[in-house]
Formats: sequence, C-alpha cells, structure tokens
Amino acid sequence: MSMRRKVSSFTITKQKTNRNTITNNQKAARTRRQRGYQWEDTIVKRFNNTDKWKAFRLGSPSIALPDVLAVNTDISTIFTIEAKSGTSTSLPVPADQIERCLSWIKTFDIYEKRNVLLAFKFLSKKRIDIGKYESRELREFFKIWDESLEITDCVCTYDGKFFAKIEGKRKEVFLKECPMPFKTKQRTNA
Repeated sequence: MSMRRKVSSFTITKQKTNRNTITNNQKAARTRRQRGYQWEDTIVKRFNNTDKWKAFRLGSPSIALPDVLAVNTDISTIFTIEAKSGTSTSLPVPADQIERCLSWIKTFDIYEKRNVLLAFKFLSKKRIDIGKYESRELREFFKIWDESLEITDCVCTYDGKFFAKIEGKRKEVFLKECPMPFKTKQRTNA
C-alpha cells in the first residue's frame, strides 16, 4: 500500500505599497489634526479676548482631557468644550469624549453653571473627492450637551442638526445652541 502525500503549494506575494499613498495619507491626517488644533486655538483666543473669561487648551487627545476649558468666575460658569472641525457634511463626536467632558464639569461643582459644549466648525470648503473641494458658507455651532441624554456616539450635520446613535439607529436629538460671549459664525435660522 503506497501512501501518496498530496502537496499543495501557495505563493506569498508582498503587496506593493505606493510611497506616494503613504505620504498622502500622512499629509491628510496631519491636515485634519492641524484643523482641529486651529479651531481649539481660535475658541481659546475668542474667550480670552472677552471680559472676565479665561480659556485653556488642555492637551492632546491621548490623555483624558477635554479640548478646551473655559471659566468665568464672576458669573460662576465653567464650560468643557469638545471641538470638531472639518470639510465634510457631518462631524462625529465619540461617546467617550462626551463622557470625559461630563466628568470634568462634575469635578468643578463649585460653579453654579456647568455645561459641556460641543463646538463644530464646518469649513468654507466642502470635500467632494480626494483633493477636490467646492466652496460653501463657513458655519459654526456651539451645542450644549443635555445631561439627561444617554451618552452615545453622535454627529452634527452642516445644517446644524444633531443625531445620536441609539440601538444602532440614527435618531435626531435637539440640543440647545449656546449663546457665546463673542462673535461667532453661528446660524440662528438652522
């Protein structure tokens, strides 16, 4: 009785990676981060240019801090702000970022008014394809997170509507606009 072994062969090929693709992806990621930092910096400067407000950028996303902390001791108010900026038609906010902002304002219970703000900036150019944009109106929204809501992943759209992901479905949530102590590009008729 002869035993025959069946030998199968396979070839391992290394996928060719285009150096330009890697470089373009790195550039895109850097551009997105820079837009976010610039938006945070703009918010801080706007608060600091008003009377009685002090604001600070708190650090990188790798540590559990909000993007911006704004305080006015005269009116006993503190805001923790999660800032999002981009060229798309919607900007997402992960649930963990809302949660960390909430834990920060709960820590500062000495302030009478404590709010988590979600600050969205839709840039004046809309991305339509890789490296292709079309002009549109620049819009900013400063939404006050409703603490009675379940914390979930959320998204704000270019027209100012806000949606939460609840049980795998997108559900519109109505958040109040926060009147800011400085001039904004907010749309009141959205």
